[in-house]
Amino acid sequence: MRKLKLIDELYELYRNKLTGDEEDIDMLAFAFLEEMSHEDLLSLIKDLDKQELYDLMGIYLIESLKGKFAQDEFGGTKMAPFQTRNIH
Repeated sequence: MRKLKLIDELYELYRNKLTGDEEDIDMLAFAFLEEMSHEDLLSLIKDLDKQELYDLMGIYLIESLKGKFAQDEFGGTKMAPFQTRNIH
């Protein structure tokens, strides 16, 4: 399971350097993604087992739908819980 190994490696590298709060985790995740090519990301996705892929897509769908509904609520003035970030 490549994904779990990747998470374990990132955790071991940064567990004593970061506090683990949401801001640190966001920074670590997006810094990692900035270094990955499209092909690298596709390779990681191809290596996921069925449950990992469902989990990944589930999180994406849930957070994206929350954002859409939050935008519609109150005429789009409510801040979405998950904001799409363009990292490239």
